[in-house]
Amino acid sequence: MELEFTDAVVEWRGPAPYHFVRVPEDDALVIQDVAAAITYGWGMIPVAVTIGATTWTTSLWPKDGAYVVPLKDKIRAAEGVALGDVVTVRLRIDV
Repeated sequence: MELEFTDAVVEWRGPAPYHFVRVPEDDALVIQDVAAAITYGWGMIPVAVTIGATTWTTSLWPKDGAYVVPLKDKIRAAEGVALGDVVTVRLRIDV
């Protein structure tokens, strides 16, 4: 399954700050339909993510009935992405 969406980079300030892009509600519903078959626990969904020319593997984090894509500092630096920037995210989910 492949999904593509565009949204702003947001920050969650916990013990260590994390940067995320929210998965739109419609796409989150599609993911929820297959989540039970692909999650490895705690609702985490393994994915391959592409922003710009950079592709990496990570997991979607469940958040408020939907999902967020965590953006590692290394990825943000490689693509010149900062807090508040609007980015296009491509997700590949192996179902």
